[in-house]
Amino acid sequence: MLRFTEMFNGAGFAVDVYGARKYSTPFQEIMLLETEAFGKILVLDGAVQTTDRDEFVYHEMIVHVPLLTLGRKPEKILVIGGGDGGTVREVLKHDPERVDMVEIDREVVELCKREFPEISSGLSDERVSIYYEDGREFVRDKENEYDAIIVDCSDPTGPSAVLFSKDFYEDVKRALKEDGVFVTQSESPFAQRKEFLMIVSNLTKVFSTVRPYLVFIPSYPSGMWSFTFASNGKDPLTVSPEELSERIKDVVRRTSSKFKYYNLEIHYGAFAIPNFIIDEFKK
Repeated sequence: MLRFTEMFNGAGFAVDVYGARKYSTPFQEIMLLETEAFGKILVLDGAVQTTDRDEFVYHEMIVHVPLLTLGRKPEKILVIGGGDGGTVREVLKHDPERVDMVEIDREVVELCKREFPEISSGLSDERVSIYYEDGREFVRDKENEYDAIIVDCSDPTGPSAVLFSKDFYEDVKRALKEDGVFVTQSESPFAQRKEFLMIVSNLTKVFSTVRPYLVFIPSYPSGMWSFTFASNGKDPLTVSPEELSERIKDVVRRTSSKFKYYNLEIHYGAFAIPNFIIDEFKK
């Protein structure tokens, strides 16, 4: 029996592996692990990206918090990254007219179509267009085009680093409609404090409303993970519980599927930030 361990600052996530395949692309190293504890696991450059068992936490929270805050049927949504397809799968539950997905590495998408069919199921939807190019370059010339932009990418190193810069967030703001919403994965406030604070700081220089929120993902560093919402026209904490409840029921009725993680209480509770993080913002 093999064992895979992802280390971060002297601590790690470890899982027994009974099968492993490795691929190299021009952009990164891909590993596909087969495990009893988490099912199949996608690893990019040594970092766990998604697993069969807990992917629903990440994908529901990166999508439904911003789109249910938007509060209207979205016409056009942009997903940057998201090669496993889980974010697109959840986005389609909001019945958009069009979804653009920009993923730099075609081989990640093709692998996930083969190995994670449930996660990648939305990628074949006729409303979805996939562009294999740099996300920063793709969004640079867009203006007032998207109702929502979702950045579902790997850590802020290598090809993903530019997707966490203030300049990129300026491009995002221009590409959004006036009341559009934006969300990005923003690392672990516990295990990747410096990166988390950098992302939130850069967003506050661009958007009037910036709200980090927390989720708990067993296969990610420390188990504590964050996303950060940003907008110049919407706020996830000013939507009334009554209105949000109706929006949730509408999605459930239309899709005939229940959320596995996200619910009304989670929507508001995820924005409750522990004191050790609040104290970092004050420094």
